[in-house]
Amino acid sequence: MGILSLILGRAGPSGFGSASTAEQVSASIDASNLTIIITGGASGIGLETSRVLAERGAHVIIAARNMEAANEAKQLILNHNQNAKIDVLQLDLSSLKSVKAFADSFKALNLPLNILINNAGVMFCPFQLSQDGIEMQFATNHLGHFYLTNLLLDKMKETAAATGIEGRIVNLSSVAHLYTYEQGIRFDQINDKDSYSDKKAYGQSKLANILHANELTRRLKEQGANITVNSVHPGLIMTDLMRHSFQLMRLLKLFTYLLWKNVQQGAATTCYVAVHPKLKGVSGKYFVDCNEYPASKFATDPELAKNLWEYSNNLVNSLQNS
Repeated sequence: MGILSLILGRAGPSGFGSASTAEQVSASIDASNLTIIITGGASGIGLETSRVLAERGAHVIIAARNMEAANEAKQLILNHNQNAKIDVLQLDLSSLKSVKAFADSFKALNLPLNILINNAGVMFCPFQLSQDGIEMQFATNHLGHFYLTNLLLDKMKETAAATGIEGRIVNLSSVAHLYTYEQGIRFDQINDKDSYSDKKAYGQSKLANILHANELTRRLKEQGANITVNSVHPGLIMTDLMRHSFQLMRLLKLFTYLLWKNVQQGAATTCYVAVHPKLKGVSGKYFVDCNEYPASKFATDPELAKNLWEYSNNLVNSLQNS
């Protein structure tokens, strides 16, 4: 899928392309037997993903930091579809305590879990530390989702084994994973304020999303678990995610307007990878415009993926014990 295909909206091997919408890629799919968690499901492409998958019959759990926005999103979906199955639970991915509380609250609902969509994130924010003392973009975009996924993995395995339905995990990454620090992941300088770059730190966190998906794929295959894990680039979409660089993005969009998507198109790749039957058994891949696409050299480095897993696991354990 090259630049020309992106501009023209030309469909790729999947039958879909950059112009496809979330409704189009899921048009014939019955998701009424699925329970889906969507982080950041109250706004932007997360909200569109929640709306469309609820429209397909799925029981959608919107995980959001802002509960007022989450309840408004729930009501918006119900206004269009009174039969929608929507619940909201609070989740602040920059806080491991909040991630644990969310997982406990979800498990208390006694629901199955078929699909986890790790959608939420922050972008290009000035240097700041999370509640746990970790650089905010790495903490929110990667570490929070890493911990959340681990906490919910047993529930997903149980659901897949009991129902025979393949579980799926979708990590929202970005083409920005190509623009990271020289060493890919700066394990020894995650919190280094002096050399911090908001753009490279974002790219680092999005690279981490792909590496996480790839290493988890390897581990689940070894265990024989009926769960796939893939990562996606949703495309260039003007959403609240860009609030820290809104003027820059408006200027960029002025000169590259043909490359930008609307929210309906931006949610398409997530929905395609999450529920389309063509993706059965496909794991450890990176998708752009609803088609498999080669990721960067760093993103396909199995040793870097293993190192990131060990680093993240050790970091979570040390923060919990501190």
